Amino acid sequence: MNWLRDSHSLRAVGRRAARLTLGTAAVSVMVLGAGAMGASVAAADTVIDTVPVGNTPIGVAVTPDGSRAYVTNFLDDSVSVISTFTNTVVDTVAVGTFPVGAAVTPNGSHVYVANASDGTVSVISTFTNTVVDTVMVESGPSGVAVSPDGSEVYVANSNSDSVSVIDTGTNTEVDTVTVGDAPNELAVTPDGSHVYVANNSVGTVSVIETAGNTVDDTVTVGNLPRGVAVTPDGSRVYVANLSDGTVSVIDIGTNMVVDTVPVGNSPVGVAVTPDGSRVYVTNGVDGTVDVIATSGNTVIDAVTVGGGPSGVAVTPNGFRVFVTNRLDDTVSVIAVERCLGSLCIETGSLVGAGSLVGAGSLGSGSLAGAGSLAGGSTGSTTS
Repeated sequence: MNWLRDSHSLRAVGRRAARLTLGTAAVSVMVLGAGAMGASVAAADTVIDTVPVGNTPIGVAVTPDGSRAYVTNFLDDSVSVISTFTNTVVDTVAVGTFPVGAAVTPNGSHVYVANASDGTVSVISTFTNTVVDTVMVESGPSGVAVSPDGSEVYVANSNSDSVSVIDTGTNTEVDTVTVGDAPNELAVTPDGSHVYVANNSVGTVSVIETAGNTVDDTVTVGNLPRGVAVTPDGSRVYVANLSDGTVSVIDIGTNMVVDTVPVGNSPVGVAVTPDGSRVYVTNGVDGTVDVIATSGNTVIDAVTVGGGPSGVAVTPNGFRVFVTNRLDDTVSVIAVERCLGSLCIETGSLVGAGSLVGAGSLGSGSLAGAGSLAGGSTGSTTS
Protein backbone atom coordinates (compact mmCIF):
# COMPACT_ATOMS: atom_id res chain seq x y z
CA MET A 1 0.00 0.00 0.00
CA ASN A 2 1.23 3.43 -0.92
CA TRP A 3 0.42 5.51 2.16
CA LEU A 4 1.46 8.83 0.64
CA ARG A 5 -0.73 8.40 -2.41
CA ASP A 6 -3.68 7.17 -0.35
CA SER A 7 -3.45 10.10 2.05
CA HIS A 8 -5.14 12.36 -0.49
CA SER A 9 -8.15 10.02 -0.62
CA LEU A 10 -8.20 9.93 3.16
CA ARG A 11 -8.41 13.69 3.34
CA ALA A 12 -11.13 13.83 0.68
CA VAL A 13 -13.52 11.10 1.82
CA GLY A 14 -12.55 10.56 5.44
CA ARG A 15 -11.30 7.36 6.91
CA ARG A 16 -14.36 5.18 6.35
CA ALA A 17 -13.57 3.80 2.92
CA ALA A 18 -11.31 4.25 -0.07
CA ARG A 19 -10.20 2.43 -3.15
CA LEU A 20 -6.50 1.82 -2.98
CA THR A 21 -4.66 1.43 -6.26
CA LEU A 22 -1.45 -0.54 -5.88
CA GLY A 23 0.61 -0.80 -9.05
CA THR A 24 -1.67 -2.37 -11.63
CA ALA A 25 -3.92 -3.96 -9.02
CA ALA A 26 -6.84 -2.32 -7.26
CA VAL A 27 -8.54 -3.61 -4.17
CA SER A 28 -11.53 -2.09 -2.41
CA VAL A 29 -10.96 -2.10 1.31
CA MET A 30 -11.46 0.12 4.28
CA VAL A 31 -8.55 2.51 4.24
CA LEU A 32 -5.42 0.56 5.30
CA GLY A 33 -3.74 2.94 4.60
CA ALA A 34 6.49 -10.33 17.89
CA GLY A 35 9.10 -22.05 22.14
CA ALA A 36 9.80 -21.36 25.56
CA MET A 37 6.31 -22.16 26.80
CA GLY A 38 6.34 -25.53 25.10
CA ALA A 39 3.38 -27.22 26.74
CA SER A 40 -0.27 -26.54 25.92
CA VAL A 41 -0.74 -22.88 25.12
CA ALA A 42 -4.41 -22.01 25.52
CA ALA A 43 -6.31 -20.72 22.50
CA ALA A 44 -8.38 -18.14 24.36
CA ASP A 45 -7.70 -14.45 23.70
CA THR A 46 -9.89 -11.67 25.04
CA VAL A 47 -10.12 -7.92 24.45
CA ILE A 48 -9.87 -6.47 27.95
CA ASP A 49 -9.61 -2.79 27.15
CA THR A 50 -10.12 -0.23 24.39
CA VAL A 51 -7.97 2.91 24.40
CA PRO A 52 -9.04 6.07 22.52
CA VAL A 53 -6.11 7.59 20.61
CA GLY A 54 -5.69 10.05 17.73
CA ASN A 55 -7.14 10.22 14.24
CA THR A 56 -6.60 7.05 12.16
CA PRO A 57 -4.08 5.05 14.20
CA ILE A 58 -1.90 2.86 12.00
CA GLY A 59 1.38 1.67 13.51
CA VAL A 60 2.21 0.52 17.02
CA ALA A 61 5.44 -0.37 18.82
CA VAL A 62 6.03 -1.46 22.41
CA THR A 63 9.09 -0.53 24.46
CA PRO A 64 11.46 -3.37 25.50
CA ASP A 65 10.43 -3.03 29.15
CA GLY A 66 6.78 -3.31 28.12
CA SER A 67 5.75 -0.12 29.89
CA ARG A 68 4.71 1.98 26.89
CA ALA A 69 3.07 1.53 23.50
CA TYR A 70 3.70 4.17 20.82
CA VAL A 71 0.87 4.58 18.27
CA THR A 72 1.12 6.58 15.03
CA ASN A 73 -1.98 8.65 14.22
CA PHE A 74 -1.98 9.03 10.44
CA LEU A 75 -4.34 11.99 10.05
CA ASP A 76 -3.29 13.78 13.25
CA ASP A 77 0.44 13.86 12.45
CA SER A 78 1.04 12.64 15.97
CA VAL A 79 2.05 9.70 18.13
CA SER A 80 -0.01 8.65 21.15
CA VAL A 81 1.94 7.25 24.11
CA ILE A 82 0.00 4.58 26.01
CA SER A 83 0.88 3.39 29.51
CA THR A 84 0.50 -0.38 29.35
CA PHE A 85 -0.09 -0.49 33.12
CA THR A 86 -3.19 1.70 33.00
CA ASN A 87 -4.09 1.42 29.29
CA THR A 88 -4.44 5.18 29.03
CA VAL A 89 -2.78 7.79 26.81
CA VAL A 90 -0.18 9.58 28.93
CA ASP A 91 1.36 11.78 26.24
CA THR A 92 0.99 12.90 22.63
CA VAL A 93 3.96 13.75 20.42
CA ALA A 94 3.72 15.87 17.25
CA VAL A 95 5.72 14.32 14.38
CA GLY A 96 5.85 14.70 10.58
CA THR A 97 3.02 14.47 8.07
CA PHE A 98 1.11 11.19 7.80
CA PRO A 99 3.07 8.98 10.22
CA VAL A 100 2.80 5.27 9.46
CA GLY A 101 5.37 2.88 10.91
CA ALA A 102 7.14 3.01 14.26
CA ALA A 103 9.93 1.03 15.90
CA VAL A 104 11.67 1.26 19.28
CA THR A 105 15.41 0.81 19.76
CA PRO A 106 16.50 -2.26 21.78
CA ASN A 107 17.61 -0.12 24.72
CA GLY A 108 14.24 1.63 24.73
CA SER A 109 15.69 5.12 24.44
CA HIS A 110 14.22 6.19 21.10
CA VAL A 111 11.28 5.60 18.78
CA TYR A 112 11.72 6.00 15.02
CA VAL A 113 8.58 7.08 13.14
CA ALA A 114 8.20 7.08 9.34
CA ASN A 115 6.31 10.09 7.95
CA ALA A 116 4.87 9.10 4.57
CA SER A 117 4.25 12.57 3.18
CA ASP A 118 7.42 14.27 4.41
CA GLY A 119 9.99 11.73 3.32
CA THR A 120 11.31 11.92 6.87
CA VAL A 121 11.74 9.84 10.00
CA SER A 122 11.04 11.50 13.36
CA VAL A 123 13.25 10.41 16.25
CA ILE A 124 11.43 10.52 19.59
CA SER A 125 13.24 10.40 22.92
CA THR A 126 11.28 8.09 25.22
CA PHE A 127 12.66 9.93 28.25
CA THR A 128 11.04 13.23 27.31
CA ASN A 129 8.53 12.12 24.64
CA THR A 130 9.75 14.85 22.34
CA VAL A 131 11.19 14.74 18.81
CA VAL A 132 14.95 15.14 19.16
CA ASP A 133 15.92 14.65 15.52
CA THR A 134 14.48 14.37 12.01
CA VAL A 135 16.13 12.20 9.35
CA MET A 136 15.63 12.76 5.64
CA VAL A 137 15.03 9.52 3.72
CA GLU A 138 13.51 8.65 0.34
CA SER A 139 9.95 9.17 -0.89
CA GLY A 140 7.00 7.63 0.93
CA PRO A 141 8.56 6.04 4.02
CA SER A 142 6.26 3.45 5.56
CA GLY A 143 7.63 0.49 7.53
CA VAL A 144 10.43 0.81 10.11
CA ALA A 145 12.63 -1.80 11.79
CA VAL A 146 15.67 -1.55 14.07
CA SER A 147 18.68 -3.88 14.03
CA PRO A 148 19.07 -6.08 17.15
CA ASP A 149 22.14 -4.14 18.27
CA GLY A 150 20.37 -0.82 17.76
CA SER A 151 23.02 0.56 15.43
CA GLU A 152 20.86 0.80 12.32
CA VAL A 153 17.28 1.57 11.39
CA TYR A 154 15.77 0.26 8.15
CA VAL A 155 12.96 2.19 6.45
CA ALA A 156 10.81 0.93 3.56
CA ASN A 157 10.20 3.76 1.07
CA SER A 158 7.04 2.85 -0.84
CA ASN A 159 7.31 5.57 -3.50
CA SER A 160 10.98 5.11 -4.35
CA ASP A 161 11.15 1.28 -4.28
CA SER A 162 13.99 1.40 -1.80
CA VAL A 163 15.04 0.78 1.79
CA SER A 164 16.92 3.51 3.64
CA VAL A 165 19.59 2.58 6.17
CA ILE A 166 19.93 5.04 9.05
CA ASP A 167 22.95 5.12 11.35
CA THR A 168 21.49 5.68 14.83
CA GLY A 169 24.77 7.14 16.08
CA THR A 170 24.48 10.10 13.75
CA ASN A 171 20.82 9.84 12.71
CA THR A 172 21.72 10.13 9.06
CA GLU A 173 20.84 8.03 6.03
CA VAL A 174 24.05 6.15 5.22
CA ASP A 175 22.81 3.82 2.48
CA THR A 176 19.85 2.99 0.24
CA VAL A 177 18.98 -0.42 -1.15
CA THR A 178 16.85 -0.86 -4.27
CA VAL A 179 14.13 -3.48 -3.72
CA GLY A 180 10.84 -4.39 -5.42
CA ASP A 181 7.85 -2.22 -6.31
CA ALA A 182 6.14 -0.37 -3.44
CA PRO A 183 7.86 -1.79 -0.35
CA ASN A 184 5.68 -1.27 2.69
CA GLU A 185 6.78 -3.28 5.69
CA LEU A 186 9.99 -5.00 6.72
CA ALA A 187 11.54 -7.02 9.54
CA VAL A 188 15.07 -7.81 10.67
CA THR A 189 16.22 -11.32 11.62
CA PRO A 190 17.21 -11.83 15.28
CA ASP A 191 20.88 -12.15 14.35
CA GLY A 192 20.71 -8.95 12.33
CA SER A 193 22.07 -10.59 9.19
CA HIS A 194 19.08 -10.03 6.91
CA VAL A 195 16.08 -7.76 6.38
CA TYR A 196 12.90 -9.12 4.79
CA VAL A 197 10.96 -6.48 2.81
CA ALA A 198 7.39 -6.90 1.52
CA ASN A 199 7.03 -5.44 -1.98
CA ASN A 200 3.33 -4.67 -2.10
CA SER A 201 2.70 -4.19 -5.81
CA VAL A 202 4.62 -7.18 -7.15
CA GLY A 203 3.88 -9.93 -4.64
CA THR A 204 7.46 -10.53 -3.57
CA VAL A 205 9.72 -10.25 -0.55
CA SER A 206 13.23 -8.87 -1.04
CA VAL A 207 15.92 -10.35 1.22
CA ILE A 208 18.62 -7.83 2.10
CA GLU A 209 21.99 -9.01 3.40
CA THR A 210 22.92 -6.37 5.96
CA ALA A 211 26.69 -6.95 5.79
CA GLY A 212 26.78 -5.27 2.39
CA ASN A 213 23.24 -3.87 2.19
CA THR A 214 22.52 -5.78 -1.00
CA VAL A 215 19.54 -7.89 -2.08
CA ASP A 216 20.69 -11.50 -2.20
CA ASP A 217 17.31 -13.19 -2.79
CA THR A 218 13.70 -12.54 -3.79
CA VAL A 219 10.80 -14.70 -2.60
CA THR A 220 7.44 -14.84 -4.37
CA VAL A 221 4.53 -14.73 -1.92
CA GLY A 222 0.81 -13.84 -2.27
CA ASN A 223 -0.89 -10.80 -3.75
CA LEU A 224 -0.26 -7.41 -2.17
CA PRO A 225 2.02 -8.49 0.68
CA ARG A 226 1.90 -6.09 3.61
CA GLY A 227 2.93 -7.05 7.15
CA VAL A 228 6.15 -8.96 7.87
CA ALA A 229 7.38 -10.63 11.08
CA VAL A 230 10.26 -12.97 11.89
CA THR A 231 10.06 -15.67 14.57
CA PRO A 232 12.35 -15.19 17.58
CA ASP A 233 14.42 -18.25 16.68
CA GLY A 234 15.06 -16.84 13.20
CA SER A 235 13.66 -19.84 11.36
CA ARG A 236 10.51 -18.44 9.74
CA VAL A 237 9.10 -15.24 8.25
CA TYR A 238 5.34 -14.61 8.26
CA VAL A 239 3.96 -12.32 5.53
CA ALA A 240 0.37 -11.06 5.35
CA ASN A 241 -1.02 -10.99 1.79
CA LEU A 242 -3.74 -8.33 1.73
CA SER A 243 -5.48 -9.31 -1.49
CA ASP A 244 -5.29 -13.09 -0.98
CA GLY A 245 -6.54 -13.29 2.58
CA THR A 246 -3.53 -15.45 3.38
CA VAL A 247 -0.27 -15.50 5.29
CA SER A 248 2.83 -16.89 3.56
CA VAL A 249 5.35 -18.75 5.72
CA ILE A 250 8.94 -18.45 4.49
CA ASP A 251 11.67 -20.83 5.63
CA ILE A 252 14.71 -18.63 6.27
CA GLY A 253 17.15 -21.45 5.61
CA THR A 254 15.96 -21.90 2.03
CA ASN A 255 14.05 -18.64 1.41
CA MET A 256 11.14 -20.66 0.10
CA VAL A 257 7.44 -20.50 1.01
CA VAL A 258 6.78 -23.66 2.99
CA ASP A 259 3.18 -22.99 3.99
CA THR A 260 0.24 -20.72 3.22
CA VAL A 261 -2.33 -20.03 5.95
CA PRO A 262 -5.85 -18.80 5.07
CA VAL A 263 -6.91 -15.96 7.36
CA GLY A 264 -9.53 -13.21 7.28
CA ASN A 265 -10.34 -10.50 4.79
CA SER A 266 -7.49 -8.11 3.90
CA PRO A 267 -4.78 -9.12 6.39
CA VAL A 268 -2.45 -6.21 7.13
CA GLY A 269 -0.35 -6.44 10.28
CA VAL A 270 1.64 -9.38 11.66
CA ALA A 271 3.34 -9.94 15.03
CA VAL A 272 4.91 -13.02 16.62
CA THR A 273 4.85 -13.77 20.35
CA PRO A 274 8.20 -13.79 22.16
CA ASP A 275 8.05 -17.55 22.66
CA GLY A 276 7.33 -18.07 18.96
CA SER A 277 4.19 -20.09 19.58
CA ARG A 278 1.67 -17.73 18.01
CA VAL A 279 1.29 -15.20 15.21
CA TYR A 280 -1.30 -12.42 15.44
CA VAL A 281 -2.71 -11.15 12.13
CA THR A 282 -4.98 -8.11 11.76
CA ASN A 283 -7.75 -8.49 9.18
CA GLY A 284 -8.39 -4.96 7.92
CA VAL A 285 -11.93 -5.43 6.62
CA ASP A 286 -13.24 -8.06 9.04
CA GLY A 287 -12.47 -6.18 12.24
CA THR A 288 -10.78 -9.25 13.63
CA VAL A 289 -7.38 -10.58 14.62
CA ASP A 290 -6.56 -14.17 13.68
CA VAL A 291 -4.32 -16.20 15.96
CA ILE A 292 -2.06 -18.69 14.19
CA ALA A 293 -0.41 -21.53 16.11
CA THR A 294 3.07 -21.84 14.64
CA SER A 295 3.30 -25.51 15.57
CA GLY A 296 0.93 -26.44 12.75
CA ASN A 297 0.39 -23.09 11.02
CA THR A 298 -3.32 -23.18 11.64
CA VAL A 299 -5.72 -20.50 12.84
CA ILE A 300 -6.78 -21.41 16.37
CA ASP A 301 -8.75 -18.31 17.28
CA ALA A 302 -10.27 -15.13 15.88
CA VAL A 303 -10.62 -12.09 18.15
CA THR A 304 -13.10 -9.33 17.37
CA VAL A 305 -11.51 -5.91 17.78
CA GLY A 306 -12.37 -2.42 16.50
CA GLY A 307 -13.00 -1.16 12.99
CA GLY A 308 -10.24 -1.53 10.43
CA PRO A 309 -7.49 -3.15 12.53
CA SER A 310 -4.06 -2.37 11.13
CA GLY A 311 -0.93 -2.44 13.31
CA VAL A 312 -0.25 -5.09 15.92
CA ALA A 313 2.44 -5.51 18.58
CA VAL A 314 3.04 -8.01 21.38
CA THR A 315 4.48 -7.00 24.74
CA PRO A 316 7.88 -8.50 25.61
CA ASN A 317 6.41 -10.76 28.27
CA GLY A 318 3.83 -12.07 25.80
CA PHE A 319 0.80 -11.30 27.98
CA ARG A 320 -0.64 -8.45 25.94
CA VAL A 321 -1.33 -7.67 22.28
CA PHE A 322 -1.98 -4.08 21.15
CA VAL A 323 -4.00 -3.55 17.94
CA THR A 324 -4.62 -0.20 16.22
CA ASN A 325 -8.15 0.29 14.85
CA ARG A 326 -7.88 2.99 12.20
CA LEU A 327 -11.64 3.44 11.67
CA ASP A 328 -12.49 3.72 15.38
CA ASP A 329 -9.52 5.83 16.47
CA THR A 330 -8.85 3.26 19.17
CA VAL A 331 -6.38 0.61 20.27
CA SER A 332 -7.69 -2.78 21.37
CA VAL A 333 -5.80 -4.53 24.18
CA ILE A 334 -5.90 -8.31 23.98
CA ALA A 335 -5.03 -10.40 27.03
CA VAL A 336 -3.42 -13.74 26.23
CA GLU A 337 -4.22 -16.78 28.33
CA ARG A 338 -1.08 -18.85 28.79
CA CYS A 339 -0.63 -22.35 30.15
CA LEU A 340 2.31 -24.42 31.27
CA GLY A 341 1.18 -27.97 31.81
CA SER A 342 -1.86 -27.84 34.09
CA LEU A 343 -1.13 -24.31 35.33
CA CYS A 344 -2.99 -21.61 33.40
CA ILE A 345 -2.74 -17.88 34.00
CA GLU A 346 -6.08 -16.36 33.11
CA THR A 347 -6.79 -12.82 31.91
CA GLY A 348 -7.40 -11.53 35.41
CA SER A 349 -5.14 -9.99 38.04
CA LEU A 350 -2.06 -12.08 37.30
CA VAL A 351 -1.73 -10.65 33.83
CA GLY A 352 -3.53 -7.34 34.17
CA ALA A 353 -2.21 -4.08 35.45
CA GLY A 354 -2.11 -5.50 38.96
CA SER A 355 0.81 -5.85 41.31
CA LEU A 356 2.21 -9.05 39.82
CA VAL A 357 2.97 -7.60 36.40
CA GLY A 358 2.61 -3.86 36.77
CA ALA A 359 4.87 -1.62 38.75
CA GLY A 360 4.53 -3.79 41.84
CA SER A 361 7.13 -5.78 43.69
CA LEU A 362 7.05 -8.75 41.36
CA GLY A 363 7.11 -6.70 38.14
CA SER A 364 10.43 -8.10 36.99
CA GLY A 365 10.04 -11.50 38.57
CA SER A 366 9.41 -14.94 37.15
CA LEU A 367 5.67 -14.44 36.68
CA ALA A 368 5.80 -11.24 34.68
CA GLY A 369 9.10 -10.09 33.30
CA ALA A 370 11.50 -12.26 31.37
CA GLY A 371 10.73 -15.26 33.54
CA SER A 372 9.77 -18.77 32.51
CA LEU A 373 6.05 -18.12 32.27
CA ALA A 374 6.28 -14.98 30.19
CA GLY A 375 8.04 -16.22 27.10
CA GLY A 376 10.96 -14.31 25.60
CA SER A 377 12.19 -10.87 26.46
CA THR A 378 11.56 -9.20 23.13
CA GLY A 379 8.73 -9.28 20.65
CA SER A 380 7.89 -8.07 17.18
CA THR A 381 6.78 -4.47 17.44
CA THR A 382 7.28 -3.01 13.89
CA SER A 383 4.10 -4.21 11.95
